Amino acid sequence: MKKTKVEVRQVATGLASRRSFLKISGLTLAGTGLLLAGCSDDDDNTGTNPDPNMLPGIVNGTFDLGGGDAGILTYAYALEQLEADFYTRVVNSNTFGSTFNAEEQSVLTDLYRHEVIHREFFKAALTGALANTEGVVLPNLEFSYDSVNFSNRLSVLNTAKALEDTGVSAYNGAGRYITTPEYLLIAGKIVSVEARHASAIRDLINPGSVDFAGNDVVDANGLDKAQKPSQIIPIVSSLDFIQTAFTAMYLP
Repeated sequence: MKKTKVEVRQVATGLASRRSFLKISGLTLAGTGLLLAGCSDDDDNTGTNPDPNMLPGIVNGTFDLGGGDAGILTYAYALEQLEADFYTRVVNSNTFGSTFNAEEQSVLTDLYRHEVIHREFFKAALTGALANTEGVVLPNLEFSYDSVNFSNRLSVLNTAKALEDTGVSAYNGAGRYITTPEYLLIAGKIVSVEARHASAIRDLINPGSVDFAGNDVVDANGLDKAQKPSQIIPIVSSLDFIQTAFTAMYLP
């Protein structure tokens, strides 16, 4: 059915507003250093073996993310590798153009570009930070998405929703453990981008609703959920996307 002029304007307005919303999420990272929201002095629970001096590297034959700031940055790098890889597969799928409409393609392509920027930023930052130390930069992880149908719109969008919601909660929960102000500043910029991603995906799934800031992710005080690494890693592991084994024995 041919759209009326009013309907065409509504579609164009919706696309323009979402693109404008995401455009400010691009994050020019050059020249900035890594805020994770949700910081609280009331909750300083730590893991069973926290050690801020433990650098990322091989422990008992398996890569461990390490502790302290280096461990938190490596933890974020692992999550960004996952998101970047997922969106890379989405936009390069043979059915991308037939599965998603023009607006959805634009949003997903923007998210893909942002996540690749985040991944490469963390890689460069960690390479510099760990130079001349005994620490090791997390290698490229392997991924598999057996549970995702990349030719099915809702399968992809619901997976994106899970990844984005988890990413926001992960950044928010890790913030209280960062001690270097420069890292905290950049992480705050990145988590604001991830929150925009989560809202955009939720709006694509259920447009015109309040799901973009649903009660399942935003509490009565208007704050996003915050979960520490020891809570996030089992959630990510249960998705069974990351195929490379690693441990996080020195993170809270």
